[in-house]
Amino acid sequence: HCRFQPTCSAYALEALARHGGLKGGWMALKRILRCHPWGGSGVDNVPGP
Repeated sequence: HCRFQPTCSAYALEALARHGGLKGGWMALKRILRCHPWGGSGVDNVPGP
């Protein structure tokens, strides 16, 4: 069960498409690191450019 909407994989794909490899990859990594039992949850969309 994923804690966030969109899922981490969908977030990563969108972040990479919008922001490129370096910034998008960093955003995806930060999102994945927040995915743990004590982390947040809910809607977390990729911010615009």
